[in-house]
Amino acid sequence: MTNLDWNRARAFLATAEAGSLSAAARELGLTQPTLSRQVAALEAELGVTLFERVGKKLVLTETGNGLLEHVRAMGEAAIAMRFAASGRAQAIGGRVSISATDAYAAYILPQIVERIRREAPQVTVTIVSCNSLSDLRRREADIAIRHVRPGEDGLIGKLVHESTAHFYASPSWIARNGRPASVKDISPGDLIGFEETERFAGFMRDLGVRMTEDGFRLVSENSVVVWEMVKRGLGIALMSREIARRTDGVVDLFPEFEPPRFPVWLVTHRELHTSRRIRLVFEILAEELVRVDRSAGAATRKQAAA
Repeated sequence: MTNLDWNRARAFLATAEAGSLSAAARELGLTQPTLSRQVAALEAELGVTLFERVGKKLVLTETGNGLLEHVRAMGEAAIAMRFAASGRAQAIGGRVSISATDAYAAYILPQIVERIRREAPQVTVTIVSCNSLSDLRRREADIAIRHVRPGEDGLIGKLVHESTAHFYASPSWIARNGRPASVKDISPGDLIGFEETERFAGFMRDLGVRMTEDGFRLVSENSVVVWEMVKRGLGIALMSREIARRTDGVVDLFPEFEPPRFPVWLVTHRELHTSRRIRLVFEILAEELVRVDRSAGAATRKQAAA
């Protein structure tokens, strides 16, 4: 096989992350027929089928899914090379606001901001801690970390990874109450709730936990508060694995339990194509969030094997 054409690989990557040819074409500034030809050319070049059409959606084949991480790594390397060249990142300045849930803002973003400060010291980073969706079109933020796919016109979304949530408690709580054998053994009063309680109780019931809306004894709309209560031994809570991995003294109660999954999307507006500072921060965030996921996944697998 001859050298891989990066334009074709980039077309495949954008289509896989955007979920459709039209969205990927908008992201790359191409027409949909041009993008479709590039993806088809890559399939012909490799001799594989990368996508299957299911209804109106494009779904990665098993082969396409296996190649995605390799192509994503190529993209990250190209980005790193572009911004490292001639120290250009050092000269980029201005303000970039990042919206994230309170837990991500408190436990995940600070480490990533360290890298932004090193590579782009002239950029002013503003973190917006908000559990509702920031309106990027009204510039409530420049970039958002979301757990739902963006549906608004004019936004660009990158699916960074898929995370999982697990049930955690502190060793002191386990010492006082014993370790439940399964999620069905969680007592309603032991679970720390998130508002809205009715919706959260329904979600817990779907996971097998016996719970009613009035069964919670501790509730907060703020997941940082919930997590601090878990660390102090006040109860059990559901939390993402990447945040729990960064917390000493918490125990995954059910490592064999099939955890609920949720996507992590990085979203921005069309200015990504014209603003160097937003593009730089967006790309650093994408790289570091992938690294966070891989690190948390490795730790989870290690714990399961122990």
